[in-house]
Amino acid sequence: MPKRRRGVRPPPPDPSPAPATIDYSLTYKEIAASGAPGAVDFVNNHGLYLLLLETPSGFSIFSLCGVYIHLPDAIQNIWAMFGTYRSAHDVIWLKEFQKFDDKSSAINVDTGVNKQLTEMIMKWRRPRQKLVVGKPEYKSIIENTLGIPCLCDEVVMDVMWAMKRLIRYFVPTETPELAEEDSLTMSQGLRMFLSRYGFEIKPEMVYNDIVRAASIVFRCDAVEKDLYEHLQHLGRHLKNVSGIDYENWGIVKLATAFKIICSRKIDKSDEMFSDDVRSKLLDDADKYKDLVFSTGCIANYKKILGLNILRNDKMDQLAELVKVARIKAEHVRVPENVPEN
Repeated sequence: MPKRRRGVRPPPPDPSPAPATIDYSLTYKEIAASGAPGAVDFVNNHGLYLLLLETPSGFSIFSLCGVYIHLPDAIQNIWAMFGTYRSAHDVIWLKEFQKFDDKSSAINVDTGVNKQLTEMIMKWRRPRQKLVVGKPEYKSIIENTLGIPCLCDEVVMDVMWAMKRLIRYFVPTETPELAEEDSLTMSQGLRMFLSRYGFEIKPEMVYNDIVRAASIVFRCDAVEKDLYEHLQHLGRHLKNVSGIDYENWGIVKLATAFKIICSRKIDKSDEMFSDDVRSKLLDDADKYKDLVFSTGCIANYKKILGLNILRNDKMDQLAELVKVARIKAEHVRVPENVPEN
């Protein structure tokens, strides 16, 4: 048996692999089979979280489609889902609202969670279901006193920001007025979106009409992006069949090309193409018969034109709303040097 050399330590064991995380782009069946911590609980609760929202006069409990706050670009996108009551209602539903005589005693560091709020939460919570909360201290208090796992991160904060602005639609008896601390905050995703279009505004200047208009522009962009990817995929046929170089074409030009192929007609609005390209599109139309779906291409063309009209209209509206918001902010601004009496 060989002697072990002194002073030489054996190599350390291989580190344990990091626990898998849930891939929320998978189906529920695939998530459950993934073995990731919390995956089975997520599926058993149908992908739903409870959400606890503090309102002006009490607390509300909602059911929330949890997958949306975990998607890769959630911080950029989640605000738009809550741009209007109609779009928000697709992903979140009110379970119960209760008034509280003293909200400060309902949940605090010293006394934990009082009986009324505890019973309200437990009434709706399913086994091992997570609770979404809007303050880090609420997360700590509820986890320590009730043992309920909670979520509170930057995406959740955007959801809470939006829900406080929509609360009067979910709970008509609640006042739409925002608390001062809420009026001085702004959705990160909305801020990034407005900045991308050149609108730099302060949180206190944002009101619901701005959010609604911005969310419509956002959805137009999202739909157009999907359609553009589809048309770029079809575009390879323009190169292969007709020898047309389409790589630098925008979405309207691509959609118009396939509209010409499928309708076999040239309209006045199709003058974006050279005579040579128009001739190729018409002459080769029969060659595309088994490559593209005519009804779908024409429908996409009409949809894209409609999206452009809607987005341009909402962009004009958004610019005007931001202008008005700035004027209002100037009028309420307190002068820095007020003369003493």
